Amino acid sequence: MSEPSTAAVHGSELLLQLFVMLAAAKLLAEGFSRLRQPAVVGEILAGVLIGPSLLGWVQPSPVSHLLAELGVMFLLFSVGLEIKPAAILRVGRAALLVAMLGVLVPFGSGFVLMEAFGGSRIESLFTGTALVATSVGISARILAEMGLLETRSARIILGAAVIDDILGLLVLAVVSATARGAVNVAEIAVTAVLAVAFVAAVGVLVPRLLTRGGVHIGRLAIASPYFVVSLLLCFGLALAASWVGVAAIIGAFLAGMALAEALEVHRDVHQQVRGVTELLVPYFLVEIGMQLKLEALEQSYTLWLAAAMTAVAVVSKLAGCGLGAAALGWRGALQVGAGMVPRGEVGIVVAQIGLAAGVVTDDLFAAVLAMAVATTLIAPPMIRPLFRR
Repeated sequence: MSEPSTAAVHGSELLLQLFVMLAAAKLLAEGFSRLRQPAVVGEILAGVLIGPSLLGWVQPSPVSHLLAELGVMFLLFSVGLEIKPAAILRVGRAALLVAMLGVLVPFGSGFVLMEAFGGSRIESLFTGTALVATSVGISARILAEMGLLETRSARIILGAAVIDDILGLLVLAVVSATARGAVNVAEIAVTAVLAVAFVAAVGVLVPRLLTRGGVHIGRLAIASPYFVVSLLLCFGLALAASWVGVAAIIGAFLAGMALAEALEVHRDVHQQVRGVTELLVPYFLVEIGMQLKLEALEQSYTLWLAAAMTAVAVVSKLAGCGLGAAALGWRGALQVGAGMVPRGEVGIVVAQIGLAAGVVTDDLFAAVLAMAVATTLIAPPMIRPLFRR
């Protein structure tokens, strides 16, 4: 009998890892749901359990990272399908204020914190930048599960997240340039203009184009034409967003909103997108959990820094974003603040950029990593009671 080929062995290992990740995510999600806790927390903890920190069954890999990227992209795309641009525009002023204060307060707080811990000036800048980030995918999943995407607070959270991404991008560009020793003001200005122009163009032009072509889409001979066009738009705008310097997930979110505005999206399209989302999103959440390395927190300095950074990360978003949403009353302000708390993969990316540039120490990287995972775990239990009537 012939020996199995190397490709077949690797293929079997890959399938085993994908099976373990999905099974662990769904099992813990089911357990947390039965305990009336957010399923998303169980899915993240599944990554901690099966990842390098504990059982070591699965290691982060390019494949798991790719599936995670697709998962968060489809999560934001499905959220966008439930919201029309007009709904976001109605809260545009409030969302802008929330986003601005949600950048300034965490950045300043993170900078001061790292200075107090004896970090260098560039380390303090990277810490502040890591605290600026918001992973709206976590909040969006919780709000979608609770059927609250149409509430005013949820619309402000989503609108502020889009603006926050643009502002965070500019802050990261400035800090990265400072680390290299040269700030190119013209390049940063061009990036800002392209980002704003992209969001505005997609919000205005794409729905009009889809409205005119909607009838023709239904006449296509291919199976599920609306679903196919929806997927093409999702990938296309995600790609365009990355080209202009905005996160790809923002392009996917805008694609969903454009479809919601322009077409009477058939119920089967929602069902089909939901099916793809339920397949891929667990990989995104498990990947976040797998990034946490518990052994890095064994040193007392790193542990205290991670704990302090997590506390500052939560309080600064609650204070900054809550102040920006003060017009909603104390409960609405806390809802918006809690919805902007999770840093998720965005905070991890900032830390990785600093580490690759050689300006972030291993201790600081571990602390930021722990903060990103901790805020992602903390946010759902905060959001649910605040939105519960």
